Amino acid sequence: MTLGTVTLVGAGPGDAGLLTLRGLRALQQADVIVADRLGARAVLAQLADEGVQLDAEVIDVGKLPGHHPVPQDGINELLVSLAQEGRRVVRLKGGDPFVFGRGREEQLFCEAAGIEVEVIPGVTSAVAVPGLAGIPLTQRGIAETFTVASAHDQIEALGGGRDHTVVLLMGVNTLGHSAHVLAAGSRGADCPVAIIEDGFGARQRVTVGTLGTIAHLAAVRQVRSPAVVVVGDVVALSPHAGISPS
Repeated sequence: MTLGTVTLVGAGPGDAGLLTLRGLRALQQADVIVADRLGARAVLAQLADEGVQLDAEVIDVGKLPGHHPVPQDGINELLVSLAQEGRRVVRLKGGDPFVFGRGREEQLFCEAAGIEVEVIPGVTSAVAVPGLAGIPLTQRGIAETFTVASAHDQIEALGGGRDHTVVLLMGVNTLGHSAHVLAAGSRGADCPVAIIEDGFGARQRVTVGTLGTIAHLAAVRQVRSPAVVVVGDVVALSPHAGISPS
């Protein structure tokens, strides 16, 4: 039997309009779609609502915070097994496969088994979601550099000042620690911070404060994942910056 192929497709932050044309074509040509929860399933649902027909079987391997229905090793093996059956497999991942998506890990595992892998980039929430709140990650005269970090585990010191924008992904549960670490550096406790919840989703909401106040504001407003945290003077450019959270 001829081996199938695996295509890693970035679904973007959860809006089907941000799926690339190349990604859509891969979905339309697939025999089976192995989909994540965040971003990926929302995009598939939107495509169906818009009348886009996908004939592929869909396998849900979605991960919830603290609960992984299919462990990563199992996902790797599933991709290889499906491709070995001669099927065209799309691995649909939220955001971009290579931005905290373990995409390269899956690619290497498949290639080690002799499976051809194509990577189709996606729009990462680290850039797209702040844009929803009117926050550019760089701005002439305000910020020339930005860092994207996973805050799933507690972060350590991140260099730079308020002109060095920091984007934290998966950072709701560790927000208090992150704010303390970043405030202890040159950014200071009065450095602006924004949290954008459920970007492109029905619960989209923006909370703006400072490193000194954001943990309290998040607790009062019961901020929940998924959310993107942005730290730096660029936050002051947001139209939400002058609005008191309610």
